[in-house]
Parts: sequence; C-alpha cells; structure tokens
Amino acid sequence: MTEVVVIGGGPAGLSAALFTAKNGLETTVFDTDGTWMHKAHLFNYPGIGSVDGSNLLDTMREQVDDFGVDRNQGVEVTDVAATDDGFEVTTEEDSHDASYVVLATGANRDLAEGLECAFTDEEIVDVDVTMETSVEDVYATGGMVRAEEWQAVISAGDGAAAALNILTKEKGEHYHDFDVPSDAEAVFGSMIDEE
Repeated sequence: MTEVVVIGGGPAGLSAALFTAKNGLETTVFDTDGTWMHKAHLFNYPGIGSVDGSNLLDTMREQVDDFGVDRNQGVEVTDVAATDDGFEVTTEEDSHDASYVVLATGANRDLAEGLECAFTDEEIVDVDVTMETSVEDVYATGGMVRAEEWQAVISAGDGAAAALNILTKEKGEHYHDFDVPSDAEAVFGSMIDEE
C-alpha cells in the first residue's frame, strides 16, 4: 500500500512528496504537468535570484526522484474514494491504495468535491493550518485553498505543512524535518566527493 499519494506535480505537490519520501514514507506522485509554473519566471522564490518556472520544476523533480518518489508523469487521476483502510486513487490505467492523499491540483477542485471536502463561502477548499481538509487524512494545497494568492513559494509551504502533519501522525509526536551539516554529508557525501 502506498502511504502517501500526491496528486499534482507543481511546487505544492513536489514539496509534499519531498518531505514525506525524505522521511521514509512510501510516496507516489501523479502529475499531468498542467501547472502554471510553465508560464512563470521567478524572482521572488527565496534562495533563488532568478529562475524559469519550468527549470525550477525540473530541479524539484530530480530532487524527489533522488529520494525515491514513484513519480508518474503524464498520468491523470480520475477519482479518489474513501475506503475502509484509507483511499483508493484511480487513474485511467489502474488504481492505488493510500493512507493519505495530498491534493495539489491548482485551482481545479473537482477531486475535493468528489471526496465531499468542505468548502468556504469563497468556494475554496476549507483547510486548517496543517492543510488538512474536513475529510481526515486528505490535504489540499496551493490554488485550491486560496482565492488569489497563487505563488510558488506559498504553494511549496502548503505542501510542506501537509507533509509535516502526515509525518506527525505517522511518528506519533510533533515532527520536525530539520537537518544539520553532518546529515548532508551522510546523504550527499558521495556526490560531494565527485565534484
């Protein structure tokens, strides 16, 4: 059983996938590549002076791949349904079981509607500070939870918040994804030696 299914491969979805996979949860991403990032150039993403949106996505995709995410590029999710054990995520080809679902489909709220997530008066998905919807273990991020604040860095933060809440539930205590320099050496030591 896949522990986390992320639907959407923009900054929110890839950020969520990075955090969950990096911390040991089996993570699958479905990405139709319909993100607005392909129309963006970012001068306002912290730590990056200037980057084309498509180039940022390429870097984020490589990063999640390095942490073992099962990334399904060009695969559309057609339905998500609650089951006795979690959720069934359906594509045109097959279905996948998941304990957690992260919705990161931009302003497209169809899957959230299908799951009967609560919506606000502004017709956006209603979430708490952890990005969890009214449906337990379903998270919504980015454009689907904001009327107009569609920024890559905000979306990435939404994905991170969702992932940290999932990790907190899985670990049984408040979880922090905090690394120190020796962690980087342990994880990336062989790559550093190649430079």
